[in-house]
Order: sequence, then C-alpha cells, then structure tokens
Amino acid sequence: MLYLGRATSLRGCVLRNHLRRSGSSTLRRTLAGLLAAEGYRTIWRDRVVLIPEDEARLTTWMHTHLRLTWAEDAEPTTIEAELVRRLHPTLNVRGVDAEHVQAAVVAVKSSYNASSRPPEPPPTP
Repeated sequence: MLYLGRATSLRGCVLRNHLRRSGSSTLRRTLAGLLAAEGYRTIWRDRVVLIPEDEARLTTWMHTHLRLTWAEDAEPTTIEAELVRRLHPTLNVRGVDAEHVQAAVVAVKSSYNASSRPPEPPPTP
C-alpha cells in the first residue's frame, strides 16, 4: 500500500500528526479502519478518534510496518498531483481518478467514521 502526501515540514507532519493523533491524521484513521479486525476502539470527541491506548498501539504498529521516504521538489503541488495521477496510491482518495479509487479504502474510512457518534443532545423540557 502507498500513501502520498505533501508537507511544508515533513518532520512536523509525521511527528505531530501521523504518529500521534487519529483526529488530525487521515492516514491514521484509514489504517485504523483497515486494521479494524485488530479491535481498535473509538470514541467521540469533536470527531471520531481512537481511545488513547489504541492510539499508542497504532503508533507501535506504524513503527513496525511502515516505511517513509521523501523527495524535495521546487513545485510540490504540481508534482504531488502528477504522482497521485500516475501512481494511484492505495491509501489516497483525494486527487485519484475515480476509476482508481480503492473502494475498500473508502468503505473502511466510512466504517471508521461511523464507529462512534456524537452524543445525543438532552431532550428539551
């Protein structure tokens, strides 16, 4: 599987988002959805997030199973769009031609987002 993205600060993007919080990382939410059989649990905050223990468990899984590489380019927006168009990265949905969007990835993202719902407001008297 491949995820392709662009960052102003790769270090910041990886350390602050992808390796810490499912609330701010589409990659983490997608991986948690794909790994749902492993029993990742979610709660509702201002959106669906993993419980703290499972955030840590996912981070450990990522360190064990994922690899990171990068390239610098003077026109990152242009090259990102071209690479997504050409490579059809499995974990990307945005920017991928409709015929190459992985239905399974879309389904797990939807399933993950539906795994916890915001609390119902109390009834009005």
